[in-house]
Amino acid sequence: MARILVVDDEIGIRELLSEILYDEGHTVELAENATQAREYRLRQRPDLVLLDIWMPDIDGVTLLKEWSSQGLLNMPVIMMSGHATVDTAVEATRIGAVDFLEKPITLQKLLKSVAAGLARAVIPASMRSRTERPLTTESLSTHLPVPMGAAQAVSPSPPAVGTAPADASHLGSISLNQPLREARDAFERIYFEYHLDRENHSMTRVSERTGLERTHLYRKLKQLGIETSRKKAIS
Repeated sequence: MARILVVDDEIGIRELLSEILYDEGHTVELAENATQAREYRLRQRPDLVLLDIWMPDIDGVTLLKEWSSQGLLNMPVIMMSGHATVDTAVEATRIGAVDFLEKPITLQKLLKSVAAGLARAVIPASMRSRTERPLTTESLSTHLPVPMGAAQAVSPSPPAVGTAPADASHLGSISLNQPLREARDAFERIYFEYHLDRENHSMTRVSERTGLERTHLYRKLKQLGIETSRKKAIS
């Protein structure tokens, strides 16, 4: 799954887009203005950006131009606006935006545009900004439903003579024969329960460990049916 940066000054739109994209399995980062978006982009490169045009400090087109001039526009950017003119949309596309969504944004258009943006060719590493973190197994694993190391760990070794091959249909206790969403939920339950136990159910530390904002973390735990308190059920 992808890491998507949502930039919009309206909290309602940020929360709505975040919830939709999170339910689709993406990791979502939020910025309420261009300044926050600029600071985030200097720290790392998202896989895709949803960028509002009209914002109080710096408008989205100006930020798009800034990223382009600095060599930081090496990820797909989808512009959003409820008041933009055709000329504005054309200008944003000319600068480097891959699509334009008019508010109010329908669920179907959002998911279609995001899927198309993520399907675009990946920028070669040699063309990426020096401000980006190098690609590592650890950083890549944040975009996948199952860590890369886990897939390597269960790769079956050649069986010894006279022994039966290992069951490759399970990843630990997770059956790989079930639908992807169910397998991902099973993995995420194990993942979050591990971090909750490790951090003694401190939501602040779990949030830092998992890279999720507390609001997203609470929503995800509720969705997975995981108890967030320290109290254990008595059988």
